[in-house]
Amino acid sequence: MVKVYLSRKGIPFTEHNVSIDLEARKRLIALGYRSTPVTVIGDHKIVGYKPPNMDEALAEIS
Repeated sequence: MVKVYLSRKGIPFTEHNVSIDLEARKRLIALGYRSTPVTVIGDHKIVGYKPPNMDEALAEIS
């Protein structure tokens, strides 16, 4: 859902698959999380699919 949401808004993003990418998994754990999705926008870390939180974070970096 996060990918679809960002794509529809025309926001570029990089996806990291923690199931197959050990380094991405280590970065996720270093952020203090063990579940996905975690969306990092600027200083915001958003767990799950939360469009209002993503919009707020995107507005801050625009």
